[in-house]
Amino acid sequence: MSSSILSDIRRIPPVTRFLTGSLLGVSMLYMLEIVWQNSLIYRFHEVLQSYQIWRLYTSFFVGSPGLFFLFELLMLYYTANQLESGYDSPDLAWQLFFACIAIMVPCHLLATTIFLHPLMHCLVYLLSARTPAGENLSCYGFITLPAKYAPHAMLLIELLIGGREALFRALVGVAVGYVWWRIVWGSEKDAAWARAPTWAKNLGSKVMNVGNGHTWGSGQTLSDA
Repeated sequence: MSSSILSDIRRIPPVTRFLTGSLLGVSMLYMLEIVWQNSLIYRFHEVLQSYQIWRLYTSFFVGSPGLFFLFELLMLYYTANQLESGYDSPDLAWQLFFACIAIMVPCHLLATTIFLHPLMHCLVYLLSARTPAGENLSCYGFITLPAKYAPHAMLLIELLIGGREALFRALVGVAVGYVWWRIVWGSEKDAAWARAPTWAKNLGSKVMNVGNGHTWGSGQTLSDA
């Protein structure tokens, strides 16, 4: 049974596996009270003055407490898996790195300490823009609607659950997703600069392909997307 579960996990595309595994792992640290949540969220002064660099990573993967965490995990897996299917994993990882930086800068100005939802909204917008007209997308696993309306539905849910401040944070992710789509995925030109450099591909191959049933570097290239 355990070997079958591990085999299924290894078949998940590498970027998707990293994102969902990070969300599960980081969130469990504070949910199981192994560490305090405050040691995982973004604090500029702790990063700069106390060299707590891990916060730049963990702040993207601190999930909500309670049942809603399962919906976040499901949504992140679904969105990332759809984006990565048929696409080059190193290129996606490379672009995602810069998208996270782009999310972090305006969120810092908004005094945001957790970047998970802006990241999710960024990916949902990108998936919505990339999905052919007439096809549906799922929002949090319980709402299915035409792809072009998915970002709007996600924003409405954000407003209802978290209020105006949560909506502003989500709009940061939407804006980054829009720019990502316009200059890379939706561009008619070959965005060669958005391809992962050789050293990044080699590093990702060593990290991601250990016992992995999904080959790092397989999929569709930028020019074919």
